[in-house]
Amino acid sequence: MSLKLFSRFLILAVMLGFVSTSYAGGDDVEAMLQKLQSRVDVLEKKINAQDTHIKSQESVIGAQQEKISEYESKLSQFEENLHRVPGAPIQLMEGLELGAGGTFIVQGANNINYDEDGRTEKKSRTDGSYSADVTLGKEFKEIGGRAFLHLEAGQGAGLDDNLTLYSGVNRDAGDSEAKVEVTEFWYEQGLFKDRVALTFGKLDPTAYFDQSEVANDETTQFLGSIFRNSPVLEFPDNTAGIRFAYIPLEWLELGYGVFDANSDWEKIGDNLFNVGQAHFKTNFFGLPGNYRFYGWNNNANHTKWLDSEKAKEAAYGFGLSFDQKINDIVTLFTRYGWQNPEVFNPELTVADGSNYSLEQSWSAGFQVEGKPWGRENDVFAFAVGQVFPSDDYKKANEGYLAKAEGHLEAYYKIHVNDHLSVSPDFQYIWNPFGKDVSGNAGGIFVGGLRAQVDF
Repeated sequence: MSLKLFSRFLILAVMLGFVSTSYAGGDDVEAMLQKLQSRVDVLEKKINAQDTHIKSQESVIGAQQEKISEYESKLSQFEENLHRVPGAPIQLMEGLELGAGGTFIVQGANNINYDEDGRTEKKSRTDGSYSADVTLGKEFKEIGGRAFLHLEAGQGAGLDDNLTLYSGVNRDAGDSEAKVEVTEFWYEQGLFKDRVALTFGKLDPTAYFDQSEVANDETTQFLGSIFRNSPVLEFPDNTAGIRFAYIPLEWLELGYGVFDANSDWEKIGDNLFNVGQAHFKTNFFGLPGNYRFYGWNNNANHTKWLDSEKAKEAAYGFGLSFDQKINDIVTLFTRYGWQNPEVFNPELTVADGSNYSLEQSWSAGFQVEGKPWGRENDVFAFAVGQVFPSDDYKKANEGYLAKAEGHLEAYYKIHVNDHLSVSPDFQYIWNPFGKDVSGNAGGIFVGGLRAQVDF
């Protein structure tokens, strides 16, 4: 029985009792009715007061339930963040994501062919480096836009400043001095139902061109520069740029980018790096693959090897990058590139300051996931490749052998937990710098260990 119904029943009972009592005592009917009405009024006031109290309690309970629902939602989001893919950004609020990670690398070589004093005699050396990344992204769903900020800190040049090579062994290494810098800062706008994307700001060209699913990230994949990107593709460092992408079909993406070739934000219209790429996305037998073809032009000042008075020449080239999954655990990849052999970039030097230029390069390899041996989050990968110096470079340096420099790399990524992986890495370089390091043309073994931490 509800409180209101009970209250009405109580009033009726009181009235009947009062009437019965009044008749029994011979009271005046009118006086009896007045007293009865007075009691009814008092009881109704009490009932109204009780109703008001109940409503206020219901309001309090409703507010508490809303808070409980809000806490449950936050708890659910927190649990989702705890169990997210390692290294994936955390969603702080609607459309806002925060990511962070760090990489530690130690490498030792049995034969460095350059030291701080310029000596080339054979000797061993061990160096280290670290990098830390913080990313902040914001998606504006209502307008189809996205903003992105990438801060990077690091220290250590690794072994690369002690090895005279066409292509380095630690793509993650930076400078000997510690520094913090804005690596990327851009805005992207989707157009025409997201079939077109326009991105502008400070961009990393390697994020949009010459990519690979298994050989494009030095923090978790291959460390050697030859396997990270083609060494004959003259990418500018992260710089001012505009990038367009057009997806006319689900399996085809066309990309084009224009960047400041000197990466100095000065007279950016005078020195431009242009690159275009066609990306075919396949699904043979239900297995994904990517087939990329690109061409590029760099009109920053280059010098002709055989005519040094021509110092305002352009460089250009083309290449391809393929990766194909052949079953549930194995992915193959390959790259090839070619560039204008007649010119060199005077700002491109090896450890001892010597200029050089490359004409062709190729690389190929595979990645195997560890499921067959009960380590499904582990990865084993192997790659081999060569870099060929240009014929004009050889002609301009009489007596140089200018042989093809070869690289081999293998690593095993051990998944320790969702926030830490450790990767032993092995590299071997034959014909370093084309065997043109005076007094030291021997091969180089490099052994290393990389630790990747994801927050």
